[in-house]
Order: sequence, then structure tokens, then C-alpha cells
Amino acid sequence: MAYLTFTPTRHKQKGVVLITALIMVIAVTGIAVTLMSSSTIDIKITNAAQEREVAENKLVGEVQRVIAQEAKSGGASHFLLTKSEIPEKGQTIAEHDGMKSNMTNLNKGVLTLNCPRRYNPTQGVSCNMLQVTTTIEYGSKSKHQLTVVSAVAQEMADIGKGI
Repeated sequence: MAYLTFTPTRHKQKGVVLITALIMVIAVTGIAVTLMSSSTIDIKITNAAQEREVAENKLVGEVQRVIAQEAKSGGASHFLLTKSEIPEKGQTIAEHDGMKSNMTNLNKGVLTLNCPRRYNPTQGVSCNMLQVTTTIEYGSKSKHQLTVVSAVAQEMADIGKGI
């Protein structure tokens, strides 16, 4: 019986495969890091857009709430205050859930203005032109601000109070 013997031979290996494998690992790692960074930025952009949308919806709801509240107030409505009854810088008419509504009178003089044209206007009715500015702060540490400016034309029977 003949025995086979294995005698290792020494070949000079140059490490080309090892260097190629390392370069491939570095390239794949770079691509993975870039993709992860890109997805993180996308998530931040999406979150910011969602926060703005939520803030905008809250703000529009607050504007509608303030106007409805003033409409229900009847003769005690802030919308019936004349220019002389409102401070020059405006007057805060509502603060709710971190939102503040400020009202300013847009009449240039002491008298009220003619109401905007309508199909069937009532003679002797004038309008008190007002601006309601409602603001909300949102985002982390409330560093962003969103504002809605609404114009209100309140009909008034005379320069005194509304109808």
C-alpha cells in the first residue's frame, strides 16, 4: 500500500484578494451610511411637515372659534368696538390653547365705512372694518410661528353700536 503524503508548498501570496475585499467592504459601508443619512433627513422633513399641518389645522379652528364666539356675543361683541375704543396697537380678544387672537380696527377715521357692496344693501348701515390676527407657535421649543390674518366687516346701524 502506498501512502500519499501532502507536503505544503510555499507560494508567495500577494494579498490582492484581501485588499479587494476590504475596498468592497468600505464601498458598501459608505453606501449604507449615505442611505441611512438620507432616510433620517427624509424623516425629519416629514415630521416638520406634519407638525406644520397640525398647527395650521389648530389655527384655522381657533380663528373659526373666535369669530363664532364674537358672533354669539351679540351687543357685547368686540367687533362692535369703534376705532376710538380699541388701542392703537390692537386688543387681545382671545387666548386659547397657546394661541392668541389680536384685533385691530382698520377704519382710517373716527366714522365707520360704507359696507362692501352686496346685492341688496340696506340704506343707513355702515361697517366697522376689523382685522383679527391669530398666532400659534409650534415645533420643538416653539421656535416656529404661524399666523392667520382675517378681515371682518361688522355691520353697524350708526357710529354707536351694531345692529
